[in-house]
Amino acid sequence: MESRITELEIKVALQDDLLDALNRVVAEQSLQISRLQQELMILAGNVRTLEADSGRSSSLRDEIPPHY
Repeated sequence: MESRITELEIKVALQDDLLDALNRVVAEQSLQISRLQQELMILAGNVRTLEADSGRSSSLRDEIPPHY
C-alpha cells in the first residue's frame, strides 16, 4: 500500500513539474504573440503610408503582377 502511495506522489510531482513547464511556455508564447501583433500593426501602418504617399487609393493586394 505504501509503495502505491509513493508511486502516486512521484506521479503528482512529475505532473506539477510538467504543468509549471507548460505554464512557462504559454507565458513566453503570449509575450511573443504580443510583440508580433505590435510589429504587424507597425507594418500595416507602413503599408498605408506607402499607399498614401504613392497617391493610390487601391490596396497593394489589388495589384496584378506584370506577368499575368
